[in-house]
Amino acid sequence: MVDGVNSSLLDACWGKPVERVPVWFMRQAGRCLPEYRALRERYGMFEIFRNPELAAEVTMQPVRRLGVDAAILFSDIVVPLAAVGVGVELQPGPVLAEPFRTPADLARLRPLEPEADMPYVLDTVRLLTAQLDVPLIGFAGAPFTLASYLIEGGSSKTLGRTKAAMHAEPAFWSELLDRLADMVIALLRAQVAAGAAAVQVFDSWAGLLSPADYRRSVLPATRKIFAGLEDLGVPRIHFGVGTGELLELLAEAGPDVVGVDWRVPLDRARARLGDHVAVQGNLDPAACLAPFDVVAREATAVLDANAGRPGHVFNLGWGVLPETDPDILRRLVDFVHGAQ
Repeated sequence: MVDGVNSSLLDACWGKPVERVPVWFMRQAGRCLPEYRALRERYGMFEIFRNPELAAEVTMQPVRRLGVDAAILFSDIVVPLAAVGVGVELQPGPVLAEPFRTPADLARLRPLEPEADMPYVLDTVRLLTAQLDVPLIGFAGAPFTLASYLIEGGSSKTLGRTKAAMHAEPAFWSELLDRLADMVIALLRAQVAAGAAAVQVFDSWAGLLSPADYRRSVLPATRKIFAGLEDLGVPRIHFGVGTGELLELLAEAGPDVVGVDWRVPLDRARARLGDHVAVQGNLDPAACLAPFDVVAREATAVLDANAGRPGHVFNLGWGVLPETDPDILRRLVDFVHGAQ
């Protein structure tokens, strides 16, 4: 125990030996939990985000039900954009009424002042850290993914406008990502000051980039974030979807932990990443829709690929699917805990 918090998750993030592999699931709060769905029948997403009691309740639901080794703050990566006045709604994905298309749009992205702009998020963190006996993970979206929503006006399978801006308007692009990096640093530093014990940066759409484009146009802003958090002394996790070709670059950005999705076996990932970072992952979320004997077999393959090396946080390779049976996840937590 460290300051009243179970530290197996934190120890694993730092690459220290642990008695059992810690487990948490991306998107564990909500989605598949009936108690969350009951709340969603009464409240909209932003209503929950902006109500510390509700947001704390949703954050704690999977800890109580699943027995995971960490909680992750219930919020969304676009909440800070909304907090600085960017018109964004969740329907259920982000939708912007006025996308960013020209350098003049940068004037709409003022600096984030977390205590003034998002007090409800920080109040939620304070509520949670006063009640939880596992670490709370704070999070933010990475600049590239946030920029893609701003430019596309929502989700996109190709990110055509985003990539065009990246290539054709490098000055605009660089300034946009730099401002977003400053926003992320401010948000994550505030979450840690309020009590978050670790942070994760989600670059959900980075897997659509080539390594050359990532290195030239995205890595500088991402590196700025991790450097801007280094003095906080908390584990910093970096995760992207479909980023198998970018793993070394994700590590080069400077995190303590690199999330690996299910497309790259952990033994290959660790061979490419080296020993200076821990790894997180990487069961295919779809495996959890199968009978438990299949889930156990696939989880064993993940554990075997890591081969007992320290510095492994067990997780899915992306978020929990909404149709997942929560009991399967609970059994999976128990299985991984008992697998040593």
